[in-house]
Amino acid sequence: MKSRVYFIAVNNVDTAVDIKIKLTQLLLDSRILGFVNKGSSVCIKMHFGEEGNTGFVKAEYVRLIVDYLLSKGAQPFLSDTNTLYKGRRTSSAEHLRLAAEHGFKRELIGAKVIIPDEKIKADIQEIEIGGRFIKTAKIARVFLDADVLIGIAHFKGHIMTGFGGALKNIGMGCASREGKLAQHSDLAPYVAMEKCTGCGECVKVCPVSAISLKKNKSHIDNAICIGCATCIAVCPFSAIDVHWDKGGELIQERMVEYAKSVLKDKKDSCAFINFAIKITKECDCLAKDDPRISPDIGILASQDPVSLDKACLDLVNKACGKDIFKEVHPQRNGFKQLEYAERLGLGSLDYELIQIRLSD
Repeated sequence: MKSRVYFIAVNNVDTAVDIKIKLTQLLLDSRILGFVNKGSSVCIKMHFGEEGNTGFVKAEYVRLIVDYLLSKGAQPFLSDTNTLYKGRRTSSAEHLRLAAEHGFKRELIGAKVIIPDEKIKADIQEIEIGGRFIKTAKIARVFLDADVLIGIAHFKGHIMTGFGGALKNIGMGCASREGKLAQHSDLAPYVAMEKCTGCGECVKVCPVSAISLKKNKSHIDNAICIGCATCIAVCPFSAIDVHWDKGGELIQERMVEYAKSVLKDKKDSCAFINFAIKITKECDCLAKDDPRISPDIGILASQDPVSLDKACLDLVNKACGKDIFKEVHPQRNGFKQLEYAERLGLGSLDYELIQIRLSD
């Protein structure tokens, strides 16, 4: 039986008011959150956006989802984990402040925001999964302890995985910093010396000081590098990359195994909503206003994260008339995460797209 993916179209000219009306229609007609019971604790997995980023899912849209859950008598809260790279989302206190600046605070959103602190042992739980790559996953407990998990993701490109949607939001986003590191391991990048100008942007952002300038060229100490890939994203001359032919795409399989560790006990108590709006080349961790690479597509929802991401990918590529993510990240094969997720039983590549239209 095909998984159901619900879809309502959004156009580039739609205002925030238009999008809120359409999101409300999607929630009502799809009944995607109909399984949520009164009194249930509901963790909404978010990405609050790095400082300067404008692509993240806006707080005013999330407020509608919170209100819908509150109307059912549920107890929703929002959460995300801290990052490996340097930025305002590295520590829980600063992460919370940035989230509030982006509109994610209780008085505006209608729910509390929780950023677990990986320094507190009780905040992290180890999950034995015995995967091909990950044997023990390290997950923030807040996602596991909630009765219901709802993933809200911005569907967009990604420097390491080609694209990111529901699977990445859960697999990478629910992991502790140590768990993120495990997913990025063996991904120490290299510098193409002929492209490097010695601008030093990579030196500034490296969280572990693994990069230095020698004779006006960047040099990466692989013994120190944690593989977070921040240097790749910030290099203005595309002088830094990883050796993809030597296992660079393993990050996708590790990420999917982490997603499995989070979702394995939540088969009937999770849902996913992807906003395929302002689709950008890079993820919302990029601290700048990344331009669109695709027309706006719409909002999609499903209880199957694999079908949801596949539907988003299909609709984006159809609108662009080509595989736009492959074009902007030619050495990345984002489809790999979908194939592996289906193989691990996280969902199906075969889906039924159910289009929802506004009521007259």
